[in-house]
Amino acid sequence: MSDGALTKAGTWVHDNGVPSPTSTSVFDLFSLHGKTAIVTGAAAGIGLSAAEALAEVGANVAITYNTNTKAPERATEIARKFNVKCKAYQLDVASAEAVLGTVDEIVSEFNGRLDVFIANAGIPWTQGAALGGEISHYQKVVKVDLDGTYYSALAAGKHFRRQFLDKTDLRGNKLEESYSGGSFVATASISGHIVNIPQLQAAYNAAKAGVAHLCKSLAIEWIRFARVNSISPGYIATEISAFIPDDMKGVWRDKVPMGREASPNELKCAFLYFATPASSYTTGSDLIIDGGYTVG
Repeated sequence: MSDGALTKAGTWVHDNGVPSPTSTSVFDLFSLHGKTAIVTGAAAGIGLSAAEALAEVGANVAITYNTNTKAPERATEIARKFNVKCKAYQLDVASAEAVLGTVDEIVSEFNGRLDVFIANAGIPWTQGAALGGEISHYQKVVKVDLDGTYYSALAAGKHFRRQFLDKTDLRGNKLEESYSGGSFVATASISGHIVNIPQLQAAYNAAKAGVAHLCKSLAIEWIRFARVNSISPGYIATEISAFIPDDMKGVWRDKVPMGREASPNELKCAFLYFATPASSYTTGSDLIIDGGYTVG
């Protein structure tokens, strides 16, 4: 389904995608004032930084969490600091039904619209070489990291497409003239581009490679009503890597040209670029942010 973007001959219809913004102001291009965003896995780390960035430029933000119960407190802090609506929702992205239901609930509660979805929820592989790992752990990693992104895309894409076709929000209110579709951004990883050493994590690497290619594929399917991109971080100092021994982290730094891990805040502006009209001509891209790891 291309919604009229592709001809029967397999060629693209001219001027069928997101139009060029009418404003040339940098402040306008990076504004999300009055828009609605959802960020999964946003109680801490990369997701929390991304949510804060969206709120800082005016978006009302729903953040989801699975086990980190500090999320409601973080949401209250974001709302107070940036004077926007922010609310936390518990969500297991491994459940397609839960994702669909929660996204619909958020859209209904947040002014009946969805403009940005950042699929960031993920878990690490912790069992070393594939031959020594449990099948149940493999299934959980793939279910959360890859399937969860797919379920998130389906739930968000439904709203993006309806808004494009109807030009209204869920309540029937006409969208603004400058409305130019949705933005879906997923957190992939450099592990989808290279094979990490010394840690062994074949399942995680495969899942994250799948996330990046899923986004490229959806970028084509959704060309008329949404932009789809991914970000591939390198080694980031977050809670997800807390189980890694310090000596192994030292090996990581030996392999990073910049010699260190990144702070989650060093990713927030990349998410902001993809989320806003600033990236109106960018879709199907995967942005590597790794301190030079993959070129060193």
